[in-house]
Amino acid sequence: MALLPVDEALQRLTENVQTGPSETVSISEAGGRTLAAPMVAHYLQSPFDASAMDGYAVRANKDGSYSKTFRVIGEAAAGKRYRGQIAEGEAIRIFTGAPVPADADSVVIQENVTRNGDMIEVSGAIIKHKHIRRAGLDFKLGEELLPVGRKLDAAALALAAASGNAELQVTRRPRVAILATGDELVAPGQIPAEDQIISSNSSGIAELVRAQDATAIDLGIVPDQTDLIIAAIKQAMNDNVDVLLTLGGASVGDHDLVHKALTACGMKLDFWKIAMRPGKPLMHGSLTAANGRIIHVLGLPGNPVSSMVCGHLFLVPLIAKLSGRTYRADIRKATLSTHMPENDHRRDYVRAEYILDDQGDLIVHPLPVQDSSMLGMLARANALIIREANAPAINAGATCQILVLR
Repeated sequence: MALLPVDEALQRLTENVQTGPSETVSISEAGGRTLAAPMVAHYLQSPFDASAMDGYAVRANKDGSYSKTFRVIGEAAAGKRYRGQIAEGEAIRIFTGAPVPADADSVVIQENVTRNGDMIEVSGAIIKHKHIRRAGLDFKLGEELLPVGRKLDAAALALAAASGNAELQVTRRPRVAILATGDELVAPGQIPAEDQIISSNSSGIAELVRAQDATAIDLGIVPDQTDLIIAAIKQAMNDNVDVLLTLGGASVGDHDLVHKALTACGMKLDFWKIAMRPGKPLMHGSLTAANGRIIHVLGLPGNPVSSMVCGHLFLVPLIAKLSGRTYRADIRKATLSTHMPENDHRRDYVRAEYILDDQGDLIVHPLPVQDSSMLGMLARANALIIREANAPAINAGATCQILVLR
């Protein structure tokens, strides 16, 4: 079976993904969620003409000119408007955010005013409507403020609060079940036997899932027994999950039983084995739950680095699509710090560190050890250098593409 190119695998993985169901949550619970309906303004912002500066609100004379001296007859502050009228030659002290009286048509900043008791003298020209924020300048009642698919960050939540959206309709968090398999694995906190190792993939992948504002469901570690793996898969199928991630057990080998168990549970295989390094054994398919729901299956490689790299390349876009967001990988151009040899027939994702030099340019340095079991190198890496299949050797100073991880 020919190895599938990365781009084709990613397209096949995401092209038919349906956005998950929506739910209504309070604004305090909406951070990081994705809008499932447009955010619409329930109020006018600003709800009134407001002063943009501390100073004095004045009105023009009948002929359109302004006096140079005014008598101060009152005060307006944020939350406390002046309710009287202003005549020619009169002013009120006004503070930023305060409602501007209907009779006033300009605000003179306090730096341009000399005050003596109740009288002020203005230096410089007074400009009509200066320093007045008009009602509805920010947004108007019924205006669409943010579209479907917008991730709710700090600025979006501030806008939601200001526009009267105490509750928001968002996409339900995708539920991602994580199943680790292998007789050689023990959970963190347990002491491994002579031929065992501590399972690391589940912890790393679960955090990657949570970072995408999805729910990680740990199914634990299942020994290399087909019946036990099938039972764990069926548990996930009955638990309303959107994605089933299997960690390890997807390569060719007598003890790699995951594919056999998934097939027994009715998985439709889409693709298996990708033309990439690390991560060649990646598998994708789908299961159908009893209620007809489609569950996406991703079989990640057992090697820790391979698993995490595949998580960044395939799992993150899948979760974004399930959440209703458009995914764009953070790919940038950088200057290579050292020579790199020619590449073979697979696209290579080289663990690397990038920095910004004094000129603001990205300089990237491949890490010295690229073995797919080396978590220390992965933890150091803040980027992956993308080396296309059959790419020629490149020297220090050449431009390359990097996928920024953090």
